[in-house]
Amino acid sequence: MKNFYMQLALNEAWKYQFLTYPNPAVGCVILDKNEKILSIKAHEKAGCNHAELNAISEAFKKLKPEISLPKEANALHEFICKNHQGIFKDSIAFVTLEPCSHQGKTPPCAKLFSELKFKKVFISVKDENKIASNGALYLKKQGIEVEFGILEEEGKKLLKPFLKWQKEQFKLFKLALSMNGSPYGKIVSNELSRTYAHQIRSAIDLLVIGGETIRADRPILDARLCKGKAPNICIKTHKNLEEFDKNIPLFKVPNRKIYTHIPEEAKFIMYEGGENFLKNFKDEIDMFLIFQSSNLNNKENIKIPLNLTPLFKANLGEDSYGIYEF
Repeated sequence: MKNFYMQLALNEAWKYQFLTYPNPAVGCVILDKNEKILSIKAHEKAGCNHAELNAISEAFKKLKPEISLPKEANALHEFICKNHQGIFKDSIAFVTLEPCSHQGKTPPCAKLFSELKFKKVFISVKDENKIASNGALYLKKQGIEVEFGILEEEGKKLLKPFLKWQKEQFKLFKLALSMNGSPYGKIVSNELSRTYAHQIRSAIDLLVIGGETIRADRPILDARLCKGKAPNICIKTHKNLEEFDKNIPLFKVPNRKIYTHIPEEAKFIMYEGGENFLKNFKDEIDMFLIFQSSNLNNKENIKIPLNLTPLFKANLGEDSYGIYEF
């Protein structure tokens, strides 16, 4: 059963993969003392509540629905610690990454487990970050049982983007296909899929796009569906920027930087394009985000021999999507 609960935590974290940049994606499952699931939550965005605080606050609302909780992380942490009335005593947590032990923008999660008198915390992967690590040691000193290595390999796969963009550039390729496998057409996927893609756009350092796509589609390439920040753009082209029609909407986005090369300081980079763009850059891509529509069309299917390994698959309404690596 340990693997089952940790897999639930991993699945929840994968739903927010890439959106937490520059933080890692983390998931948490809370069980009560009778091992009944109280909550399954994840870290959703950098600067917001960690997965553990999200899961505990969700469980708190389930156990005490009459109480209104504050939203800000530090206030929420303090409120729960003062008003829990022992409702989490002997509870169990499953966390994909070792709980932090330091006060940053959000409070230390290890201290929260201790204050609430959790019985045991299962952890997939040890945190090697010197600032955030030692949460497990703190928990043990408080008399809480700790067990590492639950689905550890799966936990390490979840952390791959975070570990890479800390040190060098992480490159994601986003591709949308019809049900029959065609990437052609201006709008291929549904609005939920496009909103998720826009959420990623609002988090990345740079969006890479081909000059042919810009001339043909005349896109804006912003993050309007999530009301997020429009990304800076790198246009892969053999022409000069001056040769593009400046009435194309992407050139009119305020405060946007447009490059013809990838700047060194960009650590999280997303490529968007079709078959030819994928052929040109596939060998330098770390992960692939592929949306599949529920609609068939009469356009030509993609024909690229790629041996991809699925890391996570889910549905977004009628569409589905997967995250893959070589």
